[in-house]
Amino acid sequence: MTIGFVGLGKMGGGLARNLLRNNHELLVYDVRPAVVDQFVGWGAHKADSLSTLAASSSVIFTSLPMPTDVIHVVLDEIGPHLAPDSAVIDVSTIDPASARLVSDGLRKSGHHFLACPLGKGPAQAEEGTEPIFAGGDPEVYAQWKPLLEQIGDPVHYLGDVEQSTAFKLISNHIGMTNMAVLAEGLAIGARAKISLDVLVRLLADTGAQSHQLKLRGPWVVDGDYAPRFAIDLTTKDIRLAVAMAETLGARAPLGQLSLDMFKEAQARGWGQEDTGAIYKLFEESGDDR
Repeated sequence: MTIGFVGLGKMGGGLARNLLRNNHELLVYDVRPAVVDQFVGWGAHKADSLSTLAASSSVIFTSLPMPTDVIHVVLDEIGPHLAPDSAVIDVSTIDPASARLVSDGLRKSGHHFLACPLGKGPAQAEEGTEPIFAGGDPEVYAQWKPLLEQIGDPVHYLGDVEQSTAFKLISNHIGMTNMAVLAEGLAIGARAKISLDVLVRLLADTGAQSHQLKLRGPWVVDGDYAPRFAIDLTTKDIRLAVAMAETLGARAPLGQLSLDMFKEAQARGWGQEDTGAIYKLFEESGDDR
């Protein structure tokens, strides 16, 4: 079985390396030739085009930045060339409406689609400990679950593509909004002349404990904003989550507020820095802003 992989960024690259470590025949495509060459050096095969990759693969993973990228690549570039009864497994963060569009488009041509967004970051993708939240036809999920379990742990089945993609947006909505209020609280504490390292250490023993405090709190203390998950991606994900809430008739005022803050951080030129760089907005006084 040949597995195709499109998009070898931080998340996709880690998953693809796991497939290679599990001795799969891997055919790869990325818009960056140097990245493809790296994977060829590790034992993958280069696809000269998306159409070639599609025709030669039993299953294809896609890991792409935006919902529009997934729609275009899967339906326009890959879909017309897919081998009979093959499947596309998308691990991108996209909205439910886009996932439904892709799923219906592939079904019309006799192919299958699973939306399988990921729960953590690049380190877990590399380690094979990435939670996967799968959605799609149960028969298709059952067929490809053993493969998913080779690159992720645990693998959860949430129902159809709408449920899996909505879950991922909700997760990022909560996590990144938490990061915004954490940054606000740390900045208030610093103005109260409590050192950041003490704040982060002691807050962890209170009701303020959170994944973001544990993960990004020490990075904020060190002023380390290397882009593990960039503000540009955070802004995109919260925007999708707030739009999804509006479509569902749900309220998301806190998500909208955090979205506005991350958009301001983008406007300051920090879009390529880690989402923890939102702290820099709150370091300023009201007069500074």
